[in-house]
Amino acid sequence: MKIFIGVAMLAIAGIFGTGVYHGWRDAARNGDPSLDDTDDTEKVEPVGPQFNADSAYAFTQAQCDFGPRDMNSKGHEMCLQWIVAKFQQYGCKVTTQKADLKGYDGTVLHSTNVMASYNPEATTRVMLCAHWDSRPWADNDPDSTNWRKPILAANDAASGVAVMLEIARLLQASSKANTHHLTPTLGIDFVCFDAEDWGTPQWANQPDDANSWALGAQYFSANLPQGYAPRYGILLDMVGGQGAQFYQEGMSKQYAPEIVKKVWRAARKAGYGSFFPKSDGGMITDDHVPVNQVAKIPCIDIIPYYPDCQQSSFGPTWHTLADNMEHIDKNTLKAVGQTMIQVIFTEE
Repeated sequence: MKIFIGVAMLAIAGIFGTGVYHGWRDAARNGDPSLDDTDDTEKVEPVGPQFNADSAYAFTQAQCDFGPRDMNSKGHEMCLQWIVAKFQQYGCKVTTQKADLKGYDGTVLHSTNVMASYNPEATTRVMLCAHWDSRPWADNDPDSTNWRKPILAANDAASGVAVMLEIARLLQASSKANTHHLTPTLGIDFVCFDAEDWGTPQWANQPDDANSWALGAQYFSANLPQGYAPRYGILLDMVGGQGAQFYQEGMSKQYAPEIVKKVWRAARKAGYGSFFPKSDGGMITDDHVPVNQVAKIPCIDIIPYYPDCQQSSFGPTWHTLADNMEHIDKNTLKAVGQTMIQVIFTEE
């Protein structure tokens, strides 16, 4: 992904309105006082198991080993089978949600959302989510001859799925070793959205009104599993890039400000506050938008912001052929993964 929604246009046109721009908006660089719920003397108090960045890195590599995972491709189908098998290996109940969706150009996209549930009988649930498909075109590559080539998508979006898989592995391992435990009534749902990145390419001779993005999340949000009502959701998007910092995204603050506070506080408690500055980001069209607006599940987006990057405010590899394993940083994976551990192991 992704696309920025202008604030004024958002108010006029609603979520999937016109007037969209690639990247973050010109974000305020100062923190929002309403989210400044701690002081500078807050102590680091990590809880839960240690997130293994080497393992998350290996899960990222494993997805890339299938090649591009763009819609309807062989790599896409092989990676789907692998994702399902890995979550099952780590003790999750896995269900799939298949749909034929229509791309911006009329292409029928054979989409599969995956939900992997840990402790599926628990009545209180938290949703972690990420998209798992890859961009079919490197349409932001500095070399225009690459614009129609598929990308490997190590960061966008293998990294998000990798972090979720490592958390699932740790939940199983901690339970078996009787070392760290979630609240018994708490279950975690890992949702992998498909068809997120078939959005209108920059070279297409047609406007992009944002409807072409996040197709799997749109379908999921309009067709929720019966009775599904998690407390909140956290979207992990591009969570393995070099030099990444995760500013507070505007749609997240609009729909789920308390979850923003919770997650940024958890980052500080886990010792990774430097990766999560208390600063405003832009408003992004991403999978969390239909989750908030259609499914009515409060959901935030953990997504990087590079304010000084000329290539893209999503970082230098966004939608380029350079989105490969050479630019995945284990330190970023660790920061995000340990923060998620802090969140779920302090949930009551």
